[in-house]
Amino acid sequence: MIHHFLSFALQETMYAVEVNQVKGVLEYTQPVRLPCTKEYVEGLIDSRGEGVAVINLRRKFGLSEATPDKNTRIIVAEITQENGNSSEDKKITVFGAVADSVKEVVDIDDSDIDETPKFGNSIAEEYIKGIGKYGEEFLAILNLDKVYSSEDIGCSIY
Repeated sequence: MIHHFLSFALQETMYAVEVNQVKGVLEYTQPVRLPCTKEYVEGLIDSRGEGVAVINLRRKFGLSEATPDKNTRIIVAEITQENGNSSEDKKITVFGAVADSVKEVVDIDDSDIDETPKFGNSIAEEYIKGIGKYGEEFLAILNLDKVYSSEDIGCSIY
């Protein structure tokens, strides 16, 4: 089976997310900073009249900081999250993720997607659901349902 992915770069590594989760790709604009958020949450932007929380993937993954430039983009994505104890209680969450640059939509066959190798850290296991081969490049396929959670926004005052 062929899967469609949007490929993008972060610190010289190529990543990919499933196209069906992507709502759009925006030029980078400085988000409005929100109080009581994790350090990797850049803030809030307006996307089609809706407030969208934006996370900095470099910070989330423990990579070095980079100053946004003309290639920096915000990938607006949609995920489905559990909303309660019942498996039927689900909510749609839209968020943005900062990427150094967005490349192209690529098609990758199941046979060209390998399991995530064990690197000795939990980041790969938690956020990457596979490694895709596209031509001569490897793409780390992100599990967006794990990259963003509702706990990313909100104060912990207790």
